[in-house]
Amino acid sequence: MGSTVAVCTATVYTIMGAGTVAPVTQYEAGAQIDAGRWQVVPHRAWVSKAERVYGVRLQPGQQALVVEVDLNNRSASSSRAYNDTLKPKWPAGAKPENPDVALLRDSKMIPLLHPGMPERVAYVWVLSGSVSLPEKMPIEVIAKTYKPVDNLYGTPLWTNPKVIGQFTLPLDPAPAPATSTPAAAPSAAGATERAS
Repeated sequence: MGSTVAVCTATVYTIMGAGTVAPVTQYEAGAQIDAGRWQVVPHRAWVSKAERVYGVRLQPGQQALVVEVDLNNRSASSSRAYNDTLKPKWPAGAKPENPDVALLRDSKMIPLLHPGMPERVAYVWVLSGSVSLPEKMPIEVIAKTYKPVDNLYGTPLWTNPKVIGQFTLPLDPAPAPATSTPAAAPSAAGATERAS
């Protein structure tokens, strides 16, 4: 009987421990967030139902969530591997497409970002216009860890994505055109990695 109670108690504590989630670091607009390969500086977010947003075409009945951030490549190689760095916490029923990313200074889509050269970019998620978005949008920041040697291929890579922080931005329905550009920041380049 005693051992049965002990086992049950241990099981309960194990389940409770597994369900405990550490609080996520909260950031404000303008904060520098180190996210593995990338340094992220959030600026603003807005909603558009225009026909085209930074080169991304919207169909009738669609809307776009646009999040503007500075991205600084902290690795040693030029990269486009930033698509999954930001993850909005969508309301129930939202089924957004994967984001397109555009360079603000010339609207170039999916730009190649170089080490130590921060750029202002816009993440554009297209979703149904019927989805009601909150007045303030929480957005998670995902970081990957650099691994010098991959066990399978024997090459370096960034792996093990995890949430390292979150920022919340008010959604502006009609933003003014962006004019500012990010300041130069030093590169934290390490060993040579596989660009992706």
